[in-house]
Amino acid sequence: MKSPLNREQTVELLRNHGINLTQQRVDIACVLFARMEHLSADQILALVNEMSPSASKATVYNTLKVLREAGLIREVIVDPTKVFFDPNTDAHHHLYDVVTGCLTDIPHDVLRVEGVPALPPGMVADGMDIVVRMRPMV
Repeated sequence: MKSPLNREQTVELLRNHGINLTQQRVDIACVLFARMEHLSADQILALVNEMSPSASKATVYNTLKVLREAGLIREVIVDPTKVFFDPNTDAHHHLYDVVTGCLTDIPHDVLRVEGVPALPPGMVADGMDIVVRMRPMV
């Protein structure tokens, strides 16, 4: 797991990836990289606007897209209506508690996948994301 970044380190990270710096982009990136947690866009928006109410939902989503395309965050889709943004881009998987909504990391070497299908000609695997959904036993 990567270490949390302060504001200066976050600005440097964005610059190193050629991301155009705006106040909102820096604020959004700071929320993600200072916490190093799985956050939804709504959670990010709320946290950014606690510091300085200047970001809109559209700005958050646009910034998340820029960060994802730069390879700085991963999108974790736990169900069709719930997406988290993960600043840990190292290889790993996730446990998702469907009751609490808590998402936690599983180290990549803990799971072993067998029987992966052959890919179509001309294609290579770009990654594999596993989300183990769990709930308390009834």
